[in-house]
Amino acid sequence: MRAAQGIRLMLVDDEPHILQFLELGLMNEGFEVRTASDGLDAIGMVADFKPHVVILDVMMPGMDGFEVCRYLRAEETEISIIMLTAKDEVDDRVTGLSIGADDYMVKPFSFEELLARIQARLRNQFPGLLGEVRCGPFRIDGRRKEICHKDQVLELSPTEYELLQYLVINHGLVLSKPMILDKIWGYDFGGEENIVEVYIRSLREKLGDKEHRIIRTLRGVGYRVDLI
Repeated sequence: MRAAQGIRLMLVDDEPHILQFLELGLMNEGFEVRTASDGLDAIGMVADFKPHVVILDVMMPGMDGFEVCRYLRAEETEISIIMLTAKDEVDDRVTGLSIGADDYMVKPFSFEELLARIQARLRNQFPGLLGEVRCGPFRIDGRRKEICHKDQVLELSPTEYELLQYLVINHGLVLSKPMILDKIWGYDFGGEENIVEVYIRSLREKLGDKEHRIIRTLRGVGYRVDLI
């Protein structure tokens, strides 16, 4: 499936043959792609190109991938970062994730796996760019800001839309109240945590989820959407 037009990817790697292979493959999928062979070039390119996803190699001369990741996360918080490493070591993975990487892949990897990881990051962080996203019985139209459940359009307020989208895209994962508050209402929200319960109750009513089988409550932990 070809990606939607207008999605910008940046590849950062000091191996020319890898850059060329990935650039051609991703451009063929419909992405707009820019490449950089070192960390300094990548940082200089970010402000102008404004990529949605950066695929970033760890091992580069001069400024390595960890340094670039730290800079990008401090300056461009909306970017999604996938780190590449030639070493399947726990320390590298932990370091990358702890400084702000969203995902990692170990070389060598298949192009199909990279494409799947990119699509997952876009669904999670930039769902509107993909147009329509299907998750089981849910269909999310990011352009219309519309969600259908079993082909029925749900009448949702803007906040209900954002909350249900977040829950559905992360289906199967348990999302705590603090996570939901931070994502939907912002880190500086000064209200009470029970606002989450109020909106969850409203979404259940609109989904006809009287038995809480779609939006499940895990007491003391959070909420999880099951695709039924």
